[in-house]
Amino acid sequence: MKKPLVFLAAIAVLALASWSGWRYSQHSDDGSLVLYGNVDIRQIALAFDGSGRITALRADEGDQVKAGEVLGQLDTQTLRLQAAQVKAQVEVQRQNLLRLHNGARPEEISEARNRVAAAQADAARAGQDLARLQSIATHTQGRGVSAQDLDRARSSLQVARATLAQQQDALRLMELGPRKEEVDGAKAQLAASQAQLAVLQHEIDEGELKAPADAVVRSRLLEPGDMATPQKAVFTLALTQPKWVRVYVSEPKLGKIKPGMAARVYTDSHPDQPIDGKVGYISSVAEFTPKSVQTEELRTSLVYEVRVLVQDSNNVLRLGQPATVRFPAAQ
Repeated sequence: MKKPLVFLAAIAVLALASWSGWRYSQHSDDGSLVLYGNVDIRQIALAFDGSGRITALRADEGDQVKAGEVLGQLDTQTLRLQAAQVKAQVEVQRQNLLRLHNGARPEEISEARNRVAAAQADAARAGQDLARLQSIATHTQGRGVSAQDLDRARSSLQVARATLAQQQDALRLMELGPRKEEVDGAKAQLAASQAQLAVLQHEIDEGELKAPADAVVRSRLLEPGDMATPQKAVFTLALTQPKWVRVYVSEPKLGKIKPGMAARVYTDSHPDQPIDGKVGYISSVAEFTPKSVQTEELRTSLVYEVRVLVQDSNNVLRLGQPATVRFPAAQ
């Protein structure tokens, strides 16, 4: 009884091996090359650029999202308050720079000229007082005026002349306007505040988590209330484009495949709805047959990876889905 069972088991193993080898790579009756593989797509581990507490998430597993769509939001209230404070500083510095550009008002220059005229009058009066005292002292041979009176008159004249010179310098500076260094310094302060405001605004913008491309949400890893960091992914996205089928071709059949070569992709779920594709990549390095091919003969063979790019407009293909790729014999 054991011998027939062993014999039947051996036949089954050989049949399975033969079927696997036929399934891995074959030529159909019409001469077209047929390869078998799996659908592959690119994935994104999407995380916030900044750190903070998550206040809202707007996508769930399976949702289709568009490029630029906001998927999550961080708490940015503190940053907004800081930005408002810096914005007020920017306005103050902008007005200060404008004041330097415009210079003194005509009324201020007129007022400065009046101060100069008053100082000139004080200096003239002080000079007259000193001259009168000196004349009296000369005619009275020093008896009509004390030495202290002459000293006070001389001091008053010096003070009046110094005040006049000060008012004249102030008028001249006002008429010349601010120095170039003052204007440049005000510009630099304004630019620094504007840069600080831009940094805060950038951090506020980073509080929004946006989809970088059209994709499908595969996983939602965090929830509102969790603390987010740039190292912690919030969503895992599967890109809708590009999609390709990864197949392997043996060296004898490698010469029958060229980059850009047209192909048809079939799946078990939609056998009557083939998808157009083309060869986008042929590996230049041979590798051992993947373990998914369950035959000793094929497992010890060297094969080359081929990627067949497809335009899955109806979003039929899924990651890891088995697919059949047929290359027409006419090519």
